Amino acid sequence: MSTPWLPLTQSQQITDLAQASHEQPVLIFKHSTTCSISAAAKSKIERQWADSGLNVPIYYLDLLRFRPLSAQIAEAFGIRHESPQLLLIKDGECSYDASHMGIRLADISAKVAQ
Repeated sequence: MSTPWLPLTQSQQITDLAQASHEQPVLIFKHSTTCSISAAAKSKIERQWADSGLNVPIYYLDLLRFRPLSAQIAEAFGIRHESPQLLLIKDGECSYDASHMGIRLADISAKVAQ
């Protein structure tokens, strides 16, 4: 199964996914399309997705095309912007974030299960 990326392209989606996270955790992956580290992190997520056991929405933010959304995410969830970055939104808050090669789906799976 390939990664079920959901494009994050509009400000309203951030509000909507924060609300939805009260029912089910949501992931946001912030990706710079010109960064080799970001490309490696994205590829790692895609390779590990099927075996991760995760069954949650995962949003994909193209930072170069939608940079203002990254600032909005940082403000809405009280986190520092990094790229690449994987955020777990649960009950309207960022309960976990990882960046660069620290991104591990096994860590996210453990947090989702809590």
